[in-house]
Amino acid sequence: MSAVSTISVSQTDVSAIPRETVFDITDLSVRYGTTVAVKDVSLGIHRNAITALIGPSGCGKSTVLRCLNRMNDLVPSARVDGNVLYHGVDLYGRDVDPIEVRRRIGMVFQRPNPFPKSIYDNVAYGLRILGMKDDLDGRVEQALKSAALWDEVKSRLKRSALGLSGGQQQRLCIARAIAVEPDVILLDEPASALDPISTSAIEDLMHELKRDYTLVIVTHNMQQAARVAEMTAFFSLEDGAGTLVEYDSTATIFTQPADERTEGYVTGRFG
Repeated sequence: MSAVSTISVSQTDVSAIPRETVFDITDLSVRYGTTVAVKDVSLGIHRNAITALIGPSGCGKSTVLRCLNRMNDLVPSARVDGNVLYHGVDLYGRDVDPIEVRRRIGMVFQRPNPFPKSIYDNVAYGLRILGMKDDLDGRVEQALKSAALWDEVKSRLKRSALGLSGGQQQRLCIARAIAVEPDVILLDEPASALDPISTSAIEDLMHELKRDYTLVIVTHNMQQAARVAEMTAFFSLEDGAGTLVEYDSTATIFTQPADERTEGYVTGRFG
């Protein structure tokens, strides 16, 4: 196929990305009661890269994302089939502690959700729960620095986090996630509720974070996927269930997709 999109794609050389596989997903299917949300999803997610999941509403992007840290366990009607290996370990194995899974694989949600506590206590919350109390002040400071927020809040750490702007609150939630030293950060539409300036700050932050973390982002914003991700997975709704149509480098997905459904979506002809 010839080039199909005018979206500007990051020119990151995908071949330079370390190819260590963090998640190896095979034949993943998820049901909520009798409703099939996604079926037969297989893909590998690589270390220190940003992977974007795109597609129309209801195609299962967020469901797949939540499978990566067992958040679907919290939905009584959810049933997960197939295999999700994390560094070769079956995330759904009997001996795997879901609490430890969520420490290693943090999540940032669509809308900023700071606790009604101080800025400091928001970041320290998970550290205290997990018993990571040594050098608490230093850990909080480092997390806020990593989230590019320290300089903006260092003089008001004891003030309520609810007084921060939306963009600052979202970066605070990222700081809260990385304070407990995860390996992976999952981001579910992290900028959809933010203004363009705050969105740009979050995207810049993601580029910084991938030096130390593996990131997986769900986004409806194709321009955002093109700007931040090295790899992109396109999902579609087929026969009422979410299906992975194509997974490749972001440049390929947006300029030379192998599937006509992908081409139709990225060019805006449908979806």
